[in-house]
Amino acid sequence: MQARKLSFIGAGNMPRSIISGLVNGGYDPKLITASNPSTPKLEALANDFGINTTQSNIEACEAGDVIILSVKPQIMAPTCADLIQKTSIDGKIMVSIAAGITTDRIIEMLGNYNQVVRTMPNTPSSLSKGMTGLYAPDSVTQVDRDFVGHVMDHVGKTLWVEKDSQINIVIAAAGSSPAYFFLFAQAMQDEAIQMGLSSDDARVLVQQAMLGSAEMICHNPDLELSELRTQVTSKGGTTHAAITAFQENNLEAIVSKAMQAAVARAVKMSSDL
Repeated sequence: MQARKLSFIGAGNMPRSIISGLVNGGYDPKLITASNPSTPKLEALANDFGINTTQSNIEACEAGDVIILSVKPQIMAPTCADLIQKTSIDGKIMVSIAAGITTDRIIEMLGNYNQVVRTMPNTPSSLSKGMTGLYAPDSVTQVDRDFVGHVMDHVGKTLWVEKDSQINIVIAAAGSSPAYFFLFAQAMQDEAIQMGLSSDDARVLVQQAMLGSAEMICHNPDLELSELRTQVTSKGGTTHAAITAFQENNLEAIVSKAMQAAVARAVKMSSDL
């Protein structure tokens, strides 16, 4: 696939993760530019990956064929307004990685410019183990969709959704879910400590069990998750006792409410921006 010039408007953790994945995957750093108001993050990106940097969003936009809008949601509107007032975005693909801003709203912020792709990556992207959801309106060509997907493939797996609203499901199931797993791991570690293990030993047990379980899921794509659970749950055994306790306390209902709360919050954020 032909390389294009990429410009990141914003230089926070997620842009850094994507840039790291791109450069480590062989993407030419000379084709990447990042902008940020202050210099420390830019200096780190330049030193670590050899990319171009600037404190001017306008310069970054003018340097790129594909513009990754990676500023905080609350400053997306003024950032977009500044770009369309001070430079031309014609012919460029505008990619949003901001949570809670719909594609239609991004298009509106860009003066009804409709060459927009909305994405939702998650924090494991920093380890190239991310999961990114993507959506684009019909106005974006398949070639451009493929290129944006190619960029995000550098930091993990990608999933295109058919409707913009489904990005909110991506947020609930992947964008926010690393925190769910961290909370569950924390609860397990805390209980193991209460039972008598040291903090370090409890963490090693929990993190390795979670890593191994995730690998089993990935290496058995044809098995339903319920079947994987059944395979390690002997009736009347210790695992069965633990699973029964989870189910008696409505774990499934708790997970359902949590994911619905994430979606509801995403919808509320969209209406506020």
